[in-house]
Amino acid sequence: MTGSTAKALELSVKRITVNEIHLVVNLFDNYRLFYKQTSDLALAKDFLTERLKNNESVIFVVLDNEKPIGFTQLYPTYSSVRMVRNWILNDLYVDGDCRKQGIGKILINAAMDFGRSAGAKYVQLETAVDNYSAQHLYESIGFVKQLPGTEFIMYRKTVD
Repeated sequence: MTGSTAKALELSVKRITVNEIHLVVNLFDNYRLFYKQTSDLALAKDFLTERLKNNESVIFVVLDNEKPIGFTQLYPTYSSVRMVRNWILNDLYVDGDCRKQGIGKILINAAMDFGRSAGAKYVQLETAVDNYSAQHLYESIGFVKQLPGTEFIMYRKTVD
């Protein structure tokens, strides 16, 4: 998808079910490798399967011609005062060959649309303090920095 032989992307976004875990296992494993964890495809599959089976997360995948090229996983969080469920965009990963093509923005927009339809007040996320490209992306979409930390920065965006 990069270089002089780049083809036009044929993208679709899909919320996966537990029966479609295979679409994101490799991406999830690569995401973990990015954060310096050990590769373990079997454990990755089991972890994701349990999250979806137990309705503990929501996962979106971007497909290019049916090939998975990026995913995001959201976890619920609750506000007792507002009596509402909000969402933490916990994982976001785009295949290295597909970066800088708007895939991350597509995934974030899918997460925001989901949050809106689910009645959330906000979507929250964190990224490493040295992940400048992610920080730039989040800020360009309208996420506001909440807590600068030593390892991670928290961002939040109100669901319109």
